[in-house]
Amino acid sequence: MNARPSIAIIGAGMSGAAAARVLSEAGLGVTLFDKSRGVGGRMATRRLDGGLFDHGAQFFRPKGARFAAVVRAWQEAGVADEWEQDRYVGTPAMNAPVKALIGDLPVVTGASVSALAPENGRWRVVAEGAPDTLFDAVLIAIPATQARPIAASAGWHPEALVAERYAPCWTLMLGYAEPLDLPESMALEDATISWIADNSSKPDRPTPRGEDDMHCVVVHAGPDWSRENLEDDPESVLSRLYTRYVGITGIMDEPVHGGVHRWRYALVEKPLGESYIWDATLRLGACGDWCLGPRIEAAFNSGEAAANALIDSL
Repeated sequence: MNARPSIAIIGAGMSGAAAARVLSEAGLGVTLFDKSRGVGGRMATRRLDGGLFDHGAQFFRPKGARFAAVVRAWQEAGVADEWEQDRYVGTPAMNAPVKALIGDLPVVTGASVSALAPENGRWRVVAEGAPDTLFDAVLIAIPATQARPIAASAGWHPEALVAERYAPCWTLMLGYAEPLDLPESMALEDATISWIADNSSKPDRPTPRGEDDMHCVVVHAGPDWSRENLEDDPESVLSRLYTRYVGITGIMDEPVHGGVHRWRYALVEKPLGESYIWDATLRLGACGDWCLGPRIEAAFNSGEAAANALIDSL
């Protein structure tokens, strides 16, 4: 094995970024791969002219001492701030903390990994745009359902990688030309909608000041409704969610933008109960919020724990 082992991390969300930072600080070479155009995973922000929509994770709330210290450091660095009491967001966009963790580490974006190929006792990542590099170990830091076929391609079949861990979510994004009188957030017990957020109330988000600016609202459908309508036409989903949103809020202003996004793996419902999984013989591991629970902190803790296990193993 090389004097400086090289590690591939599949997934550049919070879990993958946390693992990458630990591994890099331990002196290991790290390359991240992500199928999206940017980093952050479900800590995502949709950028449109004059508006920002945090259409994935809405906030993070530190509970453990380790993550609380990390959040304070993010605040001091200007990549996070408090939104509501004990609720924090990335600034100026939700994925800013992930970007800070990754720093200048190499990231291959737009890389949909299809397989891991063994070669001379190491691993080659099979993906369009992947570098011609062999890696000593691989961490898969994506939803368990997506991780399963990649692991199977390497002859690894952990029982933990099952589809039933997640609930889906349809997200509605609305942009208005004028400011709205909305609460910062609304958690609802509704058959259709579970969450409405005034996204423009979050720190460092733009508010309407010119003709191209938008006041941004994010609406999440509930898990059951999202399951029932998962394969529906996006225009139909948009229309029905918007109608219910108007019924709840009473806001009749005409939006200048309306769009939806489907998250197939949005909310962890059945966590593994362990911080990560790791096969020391194959030098393959997997981590993510699906290991510990539906929180950004859980993803962070899982990534760090998996990285430390990998270091101990090597």
